[in-house]
This record gives sequence, structure tokens and C-alpha cells, in this order.
Amino acid sequence: MDKNIENVSLPTATALEKEIKREKYKQRYKRVLKSTVYGLIVVAAVAVLIATLVFPVVQIAGNSMSPTLNEGEVVVLVKTKSLKLGDVCAFSFSNKVLIKRIIGTPGDVIDIDAEGNVYVNSELIEEPYVVNKSLGECDVEFPYQVPESQYFMMGDERDTSIDSRSTVIGCITDEQLIGKIFLRIWPFSKFDWLG
Repeated sequence: MDKNIENVSLPTATALEKEIKREKYKQRYKRVLKSTVYGLIVVAAVAVLIATLVFPVVQIAGNSMSPTLNEGEVVVLVKTKSLKLGDVCAFSFSNKVLIKRIIGTPGDVIDIDAEGNVYVNSELIEEPYVVNKSLGECDVEFPYQVPESQYFMMGDERDTSIDSRSTVIGCITDEQLIGKIFLRIWPFSKFDWLG
């Protein structure tokens, strides 16, 4: 029996201290990891809320806003009710997001001649963003008065853009508006304030 007792070695005080330190380190590591993960989840949730409710992000599809915005570019919107002539906005239409420019605000009278010159309240508007003026696809009778709480929207690529000139889309209501484009973030080489 004495031989069995002699073969069993008892842990030394330093080995016990090392084991206690190791266990404390594991517990501290788990706490830090857990708080970091919770922090990242909260930050991600806040970012999603901000992106959804305040600053939606949209990728441009199609060329109706060329040359101002081109396919594949990514823009940031700001939700605002303060909109004016010339603002580029996103709106929902048939479960899609469309990007067009405000040409007429509520109550404005819009007229477009055969060459594509746009008149708002009998004044020709300057449109340096339009490369090729065109009447485009149009089945609206001009002069046209924009109804209350609605906006007359047109794409910058007038020949191919389907917009408020067509009764398919018509004027856009406040409820359809998602926001005004104020920043192009992609590609980085074209990073630009638009609003």
C-alpha cells in the first residue's frame, strides 16, 4: 500500500496556480467574445435600420438616367419631403425601384414640343444633363397639369426612358417616392455628391 501512495504525485502549488489562471483566461475570453458578438449584432441591426429607414442604398439598373447615372452604379438616397425641380429621385412602381428626375411639382403645367424641349409653366427649362432631346414614348396630352401631391418624372435618356410621359407610369405620388439621390458611392472613381 505504501508503494501506491508513493506513485501518486500531488499537484504542486505552481501547477495549481497555472490551472486557475488558465480557467480564468478561458472565462474572460468567452465574456469578451460574447460581448463582441453582441456588439456587432447591434451595430449591424442599427446599420440595417438606418439604411432602410433613413438612407436607402440602390444599384442603378438600366440606362434611362444616362449620362447622369449608369447601369451598375450604387447610390445613396435620403428620405425627404423637400423635393424640387431637377432632383433625381427613386420611387416604387410595380414592385420595382425606378430612378427619374423631377420635371414638374404639384400644380406645374408641363409642355413638351416635338423636338423634346420641356417647358414648365410656359418657361423653357435648361437641361444640361440631357444629351439627346426627344419626345420619346409619349401618350400624354400636353400641356399637362401635375395633380396635387404628385410629381412629373422623366429620365435623362429621353429617347428610351419610359416615365411620366407615358400613362403606363404617369405621375408619381408621395407614397411611391422612396427618396432623393444625394450620393454616388460606386464605383469609387465616380464618388460624387449628387443632391
